[in-house]
Amino acid sequence: MDLAGRGIRTLKIEAEALARLPDRLGRDFIQSVELIMACQGRVVVTGIGKSGLVGQKIAATLASVGAPSFFLHSAEGVHGDLGMVTRGDVVIVLSYSGETEEVLRLLPMFARLGTPVIAITGQSESTLATEAATVIDISVEEEACPMNLVPTASTIAAMAMGDALAMAVLEAGGFREEDFAKFHPGGALGRKLLRVGDLMVTGDDIPKVSGEASLSEMTREMTAKGLGLTCVLDSGGMLIGIVTDGDLRRSLEESQGNIQSNAQGMMTSSPDTIAKNEIAAGALKRMEVNSITSLIVMEKGEKEIVGVIHLHHLLRAGVV
Repeated sequence: MDLAGRGIRTLKIEAEALARLPDRLGRDFIQSVELIMACQGRVVVTGIGKSGLVGQKIAATLASVGAPSFFLHSAEGVHGDLGMVTRGDVVIVLSYSGETEEVLRLLPMFARLGTPVIAITGQSESTLATEAATVIDISVEEEACPMNLVPTASTIAAMAMGDALAMAVLEAGGFREEDFAKFHPGGALGRKLLRVGDLMVTGDDIPKVSGEASLSEMTREMTAKGLGLTCVLDSGGMLIGIVTDGDLRRSLEESQGNIQSNAQGMMTSSPDTIAKNEIAAGALKRMEVNSITSLIVMEKGEKEIVGVIHLHHLLRAGVV
């Protein structure tokens, strides 16, 4: 067989292994999801060799969808690291044969702790499967290796089943876009899913003056808060308009440097606003369309200011 042919055969064998997995998602799969959802501690994923490498990926994926998880190397577990496992945890054990010595040595310890075991294995009659609370079958007809020795199709099947488990947990937990952003603050996708409320300034950091504020009062407030504008409030603290640094410049030019108007006399009475639960990228688009650098954050139909979001906030967060 030529080299390209070997590559093609490898992909076909692995694709066929994956194609058989959906029929395996029955009662044990559902119970595994329920065990993870009911977990009061953390999900501990363990394995060794290639299974251990797949286990690290499964633990990382579960953690990213809101299920606190970590990977425990099976060999290290029997040499002290088992102390990381506590009552209330759930354990996912990966072993294709179900007879891996280092894995089996951990099972009595899990039993003493009362931690239920989810087995991901290719041998449903193995010791691991017998001792587990639930068994997820990842058996394959053959490995892609011409000697049927090197774990290939079986590791692909294990990883895919781990993804299936994680996505079912995501669905069961009602995981949302904002949750993804919270767990992925440094990633490009997470940054795109940030909300306005995550980036805006609030409270005393919001520039505010009364409608009667003088030029000097407005200038001091705008300089102190550094957003290039100040909100104008009525006696009840409700928004009636904004004054931007552009408004000040235009008023100075029109009055030839002798401004007599107060804040209410030079404000824009219908400023652009946005809700705090809107995607931050949407705030950026609105600023671009309207050629502005700030948006007032308010709840729909309300007049009370929640915050202010500036272009600089979006730049610092990497939304741009």
